Amino acid sequence: MTYHFSVVITQGKDGMYIAHVPTLRGCHTQAKSLPVLHKRLQEVMTLCLEVEQSKSQSITQEKFIAVQQMEIAL
Repeated sequence: MTYHFSVVITQGKDGMYIAHVPTLRGCHTQAKSLPVLHKRLQEVMTLCLEVEQSKSQSITQEKFIAVQQMEIAL
C-alpha cells in the first residue's frame, strides 16, 4: 500500500535540517543536509508506519492544502 504524508522541514540556528511528520506520532529526524534528511525520513517513516500497523491503529492521511510562513511584528 502507498501512503501520502505531509512533512514539515525546518532549519535550526545550527544549520541542521529537522523533519517532522505531524500525522505519525513520534516521527521526526534531522540531518546536516537535505539529501541525508530525505534518506533518514524514508527510514523513520517506514518504522513509524510499521509500529502503527503492529498496534492495529488506523493510519490517518490528511489532504495537503498549503504551507505558509507568516511574520508578525510586535
